Amino acid sequence: MKVLKFGGTSVGSVESIRNVKNILAAGEGKKVLVLSAMAGVTNKLVEITELIKTEDHSAIAVIIEELKTKHEETIDALITDASLNSKAKSFVANVLNTLQELTQSEYSETIYAEVVTTGETMLTYIFSTFLTHSGMQNSFLNAKEFMHVSNLENPDTNYVGELFQQTIKNLEATELYITQGFVRIDSKNQVNTLKRGGSDYSATILAAAVQAEEVQIWTDIDGFHNNDPRYVENTHAIAELSFEEASELAYFGAKILHPQTISPVIKRQIPLFLKNTFTPDLPGTRISDEIHSRGLKAISAKDGITAIKIKSNRMLMAHGFLKKIFEVFDTYETAIDMITTSEIAISLTIDSDRNLPQILEELNDYGEITVENEHSIICIVGEGLIEDKSTSRLFELLNDIPVRMISYGGSNNNISLLVASKNKIQTLQGLNQKLFEHQKTPQFV
Repeated sequence: MKVLKFGGTSVGSVESIRNVKNILAAGEGKKVLVLSAMAGVTNKLVEITELIKTEDHSAIAVIIEELKTKHEETIDALITDASLNSKAKSFVANVLNTLQELTQSEYSETIYAEVVTTGETMLTYIFSTFLTHSGMQNSFLNAKEFMHVSNLENPDTNYVGELFQQTIKNLEATELYITQGFVRIDSKNQVNTLKRGGSDYSATILAAAVQAEEVQIWTDIDGFHNNDPRYVENTHAIAELSFEEASELAYFGAKILHPQTISPVIKRQIPLFLKNTFTPDLPGTRISDEIHSRGLKAISAKDGITAIKIKSNRMLMAHGFLKKIFEVFDTYETAIDMITTSEIAISLTIDSDRNLPQILEELNDYGEITVENEHSIICIVGEGLIEDKSTSRLFELLNDIPVRMISYGGSNNNISLLVASKNKIQTLQGLNQKLFEHQKTPQFV
């Protein structure tokens, strides 16, 4: 069995949806298809959650009507059979009626999750009905019946697998199952999400659960590029990445993949393919436990970073000082990305300022605190990177751009630089020139 995930841009229009059908028709064997909402729909649903807070029901009604029109027009374009067309519209109407009822409730995290996952529910049913209309047998599955993920960082894929098998046990045999990404049932048995972009994570959790032979993530770019093509010219797709390389790149900002996507498939050694929905014949990127080459592979950037410096003449080298600092961040469930120390100061970075005021209040007991916002972490990745002699060229960048922190040696496969976000593009372009463009031909293609 294979698990295939198609993102919002891949199902963002009638033409794109037809294209996905053609990709499915060209492949053989059993498949589980994980779909996102149509492009733009989740943003509209997030708008609704904000309007619930202000009880602006007239604005909510306008958005719901827009969603109804968008999905009904999609149904009319895809499904000409009157019975199936009516069935799909009836389903969408029921979903939107439920959505309308939810908007009458007081805002809560559960209401938020139930609202923002509505788009996946509508699109997957429409797509399933479209395939039926096209003569492709399939079964529509409600992900809430089996995507029980209590721990976001360490999902119990065995349990998900058991629930999945129970879900399909009494269904008619088929080669294709269609379900929703993004949604989960949490430890309180309530609807929750895998966070924005989490449909990738849905796919790999499910792949591990069913012990799939491979996972395919279909998007609008032809695999991992060696640098960010939005800011850097002449980037190229990378044919092969190891699990560790891809994990580093995803965590440190590569937008093509949700940061936690890789972890469920590593233990089961399930290869993951990144493919372009609009150029399906291109090979894309294969991510696996195999190492095909060593040295520099790619660069990515993570924005929204806050740097915190704690200066203390009397306590830094005292026994247990660092432990106390880390306990503050642990209390507020805030991850630290980078850290450097000197005899009198410690600097570290976080990517969420949600609990920053409380964190700073507690840190004030340990020394003088300096906070710097609007920074970016630039991540340079490759197997055995720090042993690659050409890597030293990146330090020439210090002549041109102020670098706030450097993390080197924590991993053999990753060097991270912290720069002001206003210097991010210049840094990406400078690194591309120093690390890639000086090579006559790309080392890793």
